[in-house]
Amino acid sequence: MWRWAGPPLVQPRAGVSRVKRSAWLCLAVSASEPPQFDRGTAGASARREHQRRRSARERRVRDRYPRIGRVMLALGDEPSHETAWARGAGGEEQVAEILARCLSDDVVVLHDRRIPGSRANIDHIAIAPSGVWVIDTKRYRGKVAISTPLFGKAKLTIAGRDKTTLNNSLATQVALTEAVIGDITPAIAVHGTLCFVDADLPILRTLTINGYPLLYPRALAKRINAPGPLTDQTVRVIAAQIARRFGPA
Repeated sequence: MWRWAGPPLVQPRAGVSRVKRSAWLCLAVSASEPPQFDRGTAGASARREHQRRRSARERRVRDRYPRIGRVMLALGDEPSHETAWARGAGGEEQVAEILARCLSDDVVVLHDRRIPGSRANIDHIAIAPSGVWVIDTKRYRGKVAISTPLFGKAKLTIAGRDKTTLNNSLATQVALTEAVIGDITPAIAVHGTLCFVDADLPILRTLTINGYPLLYPRALAKRINAPGPLTDQTVRVIAAQIARRFGPA
């Protein structure tokens, strides 16, 4: 039988609220059985959005041009706002495939998680002995650079374009995940990273912005695989609770 092997994880803290204590009790009870949860499908919501936009455009063209609509669609290209969703989905799928090959067996990865009350999602959350990793996949072409002015905040550019807002989005995802972890158990490290596909990152050094590293998938897997304090049972219980709070998108 699967048994809980980490008493400190399920020990309620002094002064914890009734809501948090209830969550702790649920966690303690669930620890007696192997936790079951949906790990999600990488890129699923982006694929659906791409198909939704494509279907809507094709319907508009056929309704407006009943006789030649099919020909127009066959000869025309998809607009960029559609292809961007397909490219993004492909990037998430590629990262998921690499992580599946490179991560240790004691790591649990959740894909395409819905943020409650928002249309946004979290691409991947990895739960490992080294901690919890919030992964925002980005598929861009061009050189990635960080500039740090003498006065002001660091700036992220990709192919010369300001993409600093990517860091802001990641910071929000990390904060939400930290809040969930705080409701479950005492402090566990929550890491955030921007994981790039196709972009040009420096070879000899790792770029960071506001403490978040910018990595390729294999370099990220190496960091996730680092030793840490969490046991295999702890990893799976935490993964189940995160999966419950952030359901599949």
